[in-house]
Amino acid sequence: MIIVTGAAGFIGSNLVRKLNDEGFKDIVLVDDFSREEKNKNFEGKEFSQKVHRDDLMEWLDANHKWVQIILHIGARTDTTEFDQSVFEKLNIGYTQRVWNKCVEYGLPLIYASSAATYGAGEHGYDDNHEVIEKLKPLNPYGESKNEFDKWALQQEHKPYFWAGLKFFNVYGPNEYHKGRMASVIFHAYHQISDTGKMKLFRSHRPDFKDGEQLRDFIYVKDVVNVIYFLMNHRKDSGIYNLGTGKARSFLDLTKNTFKAMGVKENIEFIDTPEDIRDKYQYFTEANMNKLRSIGYDKSFTSLEDGVKDYVQNYLMDHTYH
Repeated sequence: MIIVTGAAGFIGSNLVRKLNDEGFKDIVLVDDFSREEKNKNFEGKEFSQKVHRDDLMEWLDANHKWVQIILHIGARTDTTEFDQSVFEKLNIGYTQRVWNKCVEYGLPLIYASSAATYGAGEHGYDDNHEVIEKLKPLNPYGESKNEFDKWALQQEHKPYFWAGLKFFNVYGPNEYHKGRMASVIFHAYHQISDTGKMKLFRSHRPDFKDGEQLRDFIYVKDVVNVIYFLMNHRKDSGIYNLGTGKARSFLDLTKNTFKAMGVKENIEFIDTPEDIRDKYQYFTEANMNKLRSIGYDKSFTSLEDGVKDYVQNYLMDHTYH
């Protein structure tokens, strides 16, 4: 029995698909299940039961003997939310409770951290445990993820295997519900469909040209492949980056979206909204040496191939993975 939290969400539902494809059907889906559009993400997938996130701890007390691993992907991920109490409850407190249950019952744990922990990147993008104390995230979401990472490293009692994954810019199917927090590719597809053009944020720094802000974009299918690898690896506990290791520009991303759609390029630049302007990351790129060093040898999907697959096989027909 495998527990997936955030199972109705973007990455969580893709993970359930991956587990199904690998032959796992005894999966417990954990989420709040209150948003109908999110619940479409797990339609057609095989699982044994659903548990409301508020009931998980009691459920574990009664059923832990049958649990193989907890894949804790659920979190509040809104980077524009500035009510810290929301993150303290869902991203820190809840994850601490999950961790403690894993310690109590001898369960391995893989949980979602975030590249938002790196802030403006003044300390680089190395998943070195020594750096985590120094990081200065730019928003309460990133702070909550970093606070949990710090807490995890300080614990005397840890699950026998645990891994925290710093997701970089994940894109791909099943993010229809995410609104403003959906990937740039998702927004590009819909803007181009509606208007025939794409608006990108202008650069407000002299060292970056407009549209040449760089991010490490990783396809969600690669993300779940790494989680599946670690689920079976179960040694070398720690915090790991999860990107491609290759930063690409928003221009690259947008041009590939136009190409995948078969539409002529038409790009214009607008000012970055003032509410996020001084919190905006201009460059992210995961150092992936640590994950490679423990044996992960699959290549990552190129931006060109990922955008083409996402646009042509999912967005164009509004289908799910």
